[in-house]
Amino acid sequence: MKETYIIAELGNTHEGSLGLAKCFIKAAAQTGVDAVKMQTHIFEAESLPDAPNPPYFKDESRKEYFERTAFSLEDWRELKRYSQEELHIDFFSSPFSLEAVELLEAVGVSTYKIASGEVNNLPLLERVARTGKRVLLSSGMSSWLELDQAVETLKENGCNDLVVLQCTSEYPCPPESAGLNILEELKNRYDDIEVGYSDHTLGVAVPLAAVIKGATVVEKHFTLSKKMYGSDAMNSTEPDEFKRLVQEIRQVDIALNCDVNKDQKVASLGGMKITFEKSIVAEKDLDPSHKLTIEDLAFKKPGDGIPAKEYKSLLGKKLKCKVHKNHKFNWDDVC
Repeated sequence: MKETYIIAELGNTHEGSLGLAKCFIKAAAQTGVDAVKMQTHIFEAESLPDAPNPPYFKDESRKEYFERTAFSLEDWRELKRYSQEELHIDFFSSPFSLEAVELLEAVGVSTYKIASGEVNNLPLLERVARTGKRVLLSSGMSSWLELDQAVETLKENGCNDLVVLQCTSEYPCPPESAGLNILEELKNRYDDIEVGYSDHTLGVAVPLAAVIKGATVVEKHFTLSKKMYGSDAMNSTEPDEFKRLVQEIRQVDIALNCDVNKDQKVASLGGMKITFEKSIVAEKDLDPSHKLTIEDLAFKKPGDGIPAKEYKSLLGKKLKCKVHKNHKFNWDDVC
């Protein structure tokens, strides 16, 4: 059975602490996810010194934040080892520069996630595609023309395993902006690739709907607590709710993968069908030779007599003998 691939997006919630990062990864693994994803920022390689800060950077600059939360190569390798060898889940990251790709290649990740803001960074896409690894492409900031160019660039440079993720870059994203209709458009537009959903809504309803609409990959932000520091915490999902999301997606997976034969299923109901369906019975006491009319008939449980659906076959028939009210008709009663 093909199951939805579920990713816990950890971002930079680790605050630069290897120990805290492991706590996040372990907690995410315990919810049943298939993978954890982080972000690989090298400030000098991705931003000018005077680049404006997003509104959620209030206590420090973006440069200060990324430098404070950066990991060494050995740290990255340890996080990958811990995830894959001890917790048996996949580990990968989003690079935000060519230098970050080289770092992640040294780490040995098997998958790359392209963030929405990097879709127009064609040199980055070309380099990632040339690794030959699986690529998840988020589309939260892209027009169709831009997305077409990104998909073409990835394919032309050797990417043969691509998933395009519908995403809306609003935090949190209201349900009416989720754009689940775009999943079908993606499938029709790029008929040789998978489609998925990168979720920024609150709760679990919208990603469940995305799976029903055809998403084979679901990504959602994960945190130990919404009260933690950082840009993502307030809009992320805590462990208990994330576990419920995973469990409910797995139930949807089963339902979508298991085709049911209608007639066979009804035949298997056995006594339940008899218990709940109706038979034709006498509405009142009736004398021999009485010609049956609709006013003479009632329809009551159980359904082990003449089925209610066959009432027209009784109309106009004559009774062979007297019957009392609530008598369950059988074909020997009439001629």
